Amino acid sequence: MEKNNYEALIPNRIFVGGVDGVEPLLANEQIDIIFDLRVASKDHPAESLKVHQPILDGQNEQVDSIKAGIHEVVQAYNQGKNVYFHCNSGGGRAGTMAVATLMELNLAETVEEAEEMAKAIRSKINLKEDQRDSLKRIYSK
Repeated sequence: MEKNNYEALIPNRIFVGGVDGVEPLLANEQIDIIFDLRVASKDHPAESLKVHQPILDGQNEQVDSIKAGIHEVVQAYNQGKNVYFHCNSGGGRAGTMAVATLMELNLAETVEEAEEMAKAIRSKINLKEDQRDSLKRIYSK
């Protein structure tokens, strides 16, 4: 059985995965907007739905790009749009956005709790230490 390489973070509304999850996602789900979190936006299987919203490397740039990205994801969600976000593999940048989404929607109280929730949904999520540190900078209370 072929793996779709995406999961529902918020059932029927927000999905997370890899770029190779785009085509199966579009075949199986109703998606209004796709956020490509990769730094280099390459050829994309759904150009008409894609918004390039990269999560950058480097401490300050990363924090700012996560904040910009989560603003766009939550805004689309609040407008009733069905959202997909992805990086290349669906682990690092997409995992970072999954954690931020859970925090922004008040579904978790801490970055650690949000990361565990996200990993329970998508086991492939594997944040780098700088991504986790950036999330903690954004969501420290």
